[in-house]
Amino acid sequence: MAITGYGGLPEIPADRHVLIAGPTASGKSELALQIADAQGGIIVNADASQVFDCWRVVTARPSAADEARTPHALYGHVPWDAEYSAGHWLRDIRPLLDTAERLIVVGGTGLYFAALTQGLADIPDTPAQVRETADAMPLQALLAGIDAQTAAGIDTANRMRVQRAWEVQAATGRSLKSWQDDTPPPVLDPSTATRLLFDVDKTWLNARIARRFDQMVAGGATDEVAAMLDRYTPGKPAFRAIGVPELAAYLRGETDLTTARENATVSTRRFAKRQRTWFRARMADWHKITPTA
Repeated sequence: MAITGYGGLPEIPADRHVLIAGPTASGKSELALQIADAQGGIIVNADASQVFDCWRVVTARPSAADEARTPHALYGHVPWDAEYSAGHWLRDIRPLLDTAERLIVVGGTGLYFAALTQGLADIPDTPAQVRETADAMPLQALLAGIDAQTAAGIDTANRMRVQRAWEVQAATGRSLKSWQDDTPPPVLDPSTATRLLFDVDKTWLNARIARRFDQMVAGGATDEVAAMLDRYTPGKPAFRAIGVPELAAYLRGETDLTTARENATVSTRRFAKRQRTWFRARMADWHKITPTA
């Protein structure tokens, strides 16, 4: 079975792991399915929102039919109220790497790929009390509480990244940068895997982002969020998934569906821009591919 629909696609050896990264809504999951159909392998999630058991439609997780089509792993395996980080994900993927199975790792969370191929510092889990304190702090206060070297190495507009740095420093007495300097070797040598990065046109992607929200709503995303509305907790990682806050506001009567759509689309475009910036800076040696359909 041929793999089609992608410009710049290199030869993909069937005996090597495959890593597929790219911005949200760019079509990464379809390529993963094509590779699995043609060559075999387990599709492994590398998207921070798709790990939670409460979401499928609103995070564009693979459908039940797709999961039945070929083996998938690390999708929807985390309880909605759990804390989950790149460190948790790295611990979860290790047993899969220890098997003889070939992995096709796909997603848009660049930090997961960095942890996998560059190593990740073994930072202790953050105590609940520290996290609760951080949840109540404004972004500027969190920024003021981290060292300059750490701040220079993270996206200071991304609250999740800034809060993580503050929590590490508050809980351990060491800066995040200090921990990162003690990073152990990676669990997967990147030279042993085929690394693919979706390099897509901004206008093309923005059109897909707008269409995808409508498809999510038509597919039941509003019902999905409604089922979790009584447990909605903005500080929990599960509820930071784009589309969830916007649909929650609509369901609470704070806005109409048109406004929710506009807000979610803008948030997704901004997120995709941050992803592209991160990928360009950190994945320059990956194979750039472009969807042709």
